Amino acid sequence: MEQIKITVNGVEMIGEKGETILNIAMRNGVEIPNLCYNKNLKLYGACGLCVVEAEGMPKLLRACATVAADGMVIHTDSPKAKNARKVALELLMSDHLGDCKGPCELKCPAHTNVQGYLKEIALGNDREAVRIIKEKIPLPASIGRVCPHPCEGGCRRQLVEEPLSIAYLKAFAADRDLASDNPYRAEIAAETGKKVAVIGGGPAGLSAAYYLRLKGHAVTVYDAMPEMGGMLRYGIPEYRLPKAVLAKEISAIAETGVVMKNGVKIGKDISFSDLRAQNDAVLVAIGAWKSSTVGCPGEDLDGVLGGIDFLREVNMGNIPDIGKNVAVVGGGNTAMDACRTAIRCGAENVYVIYRRTRAEAPAEDIEITEAIEEGVTFKFLTNPAEIIGENGKVVAVKLQIMELGEPDASGRRSPVPVEGKFETLQIDTLISAIGQKCDPVGFSEIPLGKRGTITASEANCLTELDGVFAAGDATNRGASIAIDAIAEGDLAAKAIDAYLTGAPMDFPEPYYSEKTVTAEMLADREKAARAVMSVKDPAVRRGNFESVINGFTEEQARAEASRCLKCGCHDFKDCKLIRYANDVQVSPARFGGTLHESFTEQKLGIIERDQGKCVLCNLCVRTCREEVGHGLLGLVGRGFSTVIRPEFEGQAEEICKDCRRCAELCPTGALKILK
Repeated sequence: MEQIKITVNGVEMIGEKGETILNIAMRNGVEIPNLCYNKNLKLYGACGLCVVEAEGMPKLLRACATVAADGMVIHTDSPKAKNARKVALELLMSDHLGDCKGPCELKCPAHTNVQGYLKEIALGNDREAVRIIKEKIPLPASIGRVCPHPCEGGCRRQLVEEPLSIAYLKAFAADRDLASDNPYRAEIAAETGKKVAVIGGGPAGLSAAYYLRLKGHAVTVYDAMPEMGGMLRYGIPEYRLPKAVLAKEISAIAETGVVMKNGVKIGKDISFSDLRAQNDAVLVAIGAWKSSTVGCPGEDLDGVLGGIDFLREVNMGNIPDIGKNVAVVGGGNTAMDACRTAIRCGAENVYVIYRRTRAEAPAEDIEITEAIEEGVTFKFLTNPAEIIGENGKVVAVKLQIMELGEPDASGRRSPVPVEGKFETLQIDTLISAIGQKCDPVGFSEIPLGKRGTITASEANCLTELDGVFAAGDATNRGASIAIDAIAEGDLAAKAIDAYLTGAPMDFPEPYYSEKTVTAEMLADREKAARAVMSVKDPAVRRGNFESVINGFTEEQARAEASRCLKCGCHDFKDCKLIRYANDVQVSPARFGGTLHESFTEQKLGIIERDQGKCVLCNLCVRTCREEVGHGLLGLVGRGFSTVIRPEFEGQAEEICKDCRRCAELCPTGALKILK
């Protein structure tokens, strides 16, 4: 066979006369994007992704259908070729109706593969479920207990009856794995010789330390408190998160080789500048440990406590003398933790003062319900006007009665005072749980934002100081939920690893195809009620700090996980379409308009076809006709209305059961093997 020479992206390659540009490039390890090409089929050139620019030729060439000529100089990623490829991908994606990932995963700040681990739990593979979870969350047993589960807000099962109990299922699998003889341990990469200091042993710091260690870096975590865990240990009561569970998960992180040093205060025991000098990178994840003040007269009286301060002391075993009558100001989960903890500390009358209604309270509704069950009284639409004291000690709080006015910037109706209307409560202690702030003592070198938080790039956690990164509650917007801190810890680890290895610290938000689903579209699904987590009787639990929940039985957990609708694409990991789309950062919305008909059918027997995901690359039709020799699929219609359908439906099931070739080659997940 006569040989030819071509140059692709500056590299000289040898080919055979009659070969296409794409064939030669692929054989030499250069990928040119394509969806419709297969070496066993005739040249076709349908998808338009494989366009390349050849020097001396005015038009772009389709590499899969263009026979190479000796001496050709080809550029696969020239601006002209990349722009044409991007337009082609945007046109395809604008008419691609499918879910790359389930809405549960997209709602999770850490983007955990919820569908993946629920599948494994349903099958009884708890260790594999934990492996999947730990790709994003290194503390699943703890987070499964305390997370307010934004994932469940996206769960489409609620269109059928109720969303899945995703968070508790995570804790179920993690508990069983921790109790097993062979709990999951991730593999650690070869040592890199790079050293990273992580300041702060809370969820952000521990997560970053874990993922950096898996990359082979030497990591030391410094924390000012006696034990690691941050707010998970000191801010969340024992009855919600048993510290023995947290300790096991932190020990698993330490077993990877992460060095943990407690009782170390930056600026006192070691300077921030020394840590920078001793390490190749530093992550600041110091959390938000200062309670926000109430902002009314009397807040400096003895008996006025910060919510975080109160919870920290109780978690450290230092039960404060709060008296019999306690008021907690706030409507979030910290306020719920504080009021329920006050009950357990012996208070007889505990009030929650919140300036809006229950409907506007940011706390989980179950937390409010359980607090009421335990004897807490809620004073909605009230706000402290004055904390009254005698001899420097709190004796009462004067409450301004409120009503809801116009919506504020967040969309919630703003509370406004009802003129001249007040109420007074006799109290011994007032606990302020209206927010928390970063305390940046010891970090004077790091620039702070207007809120007193550390300013760090939201794209890669980098501060203005070279090699210094920041994540978690101490940064930008301030305190949030633990899963947000874990997500930032993961991002920080990626950015620090890139910084240490010289890779780009650019992590663009990926594009995912999302499908609109209505209750009518799921009307045929069999209804199955959400598993109910049993809890201890209020009269029993209010008298101790033992775990409130009893946990799922194995039967409950397997059945609950089986309720998953499997919304995400089965072929996402191998989908060429979405990979190419993100390579060029598509914006398909600019080509919005009329869409092709979307439907699913199983006329091929063991293969389900989703026409909404089909991009008419015609690979399945050509494979069935040219490679397999049956021609069961064909293009139906003309012009824009064209779709692919089975041509010989009666023969399909018997022929397809032993073939499956079309589904194996489909580049977009439009074909799914059912069995």
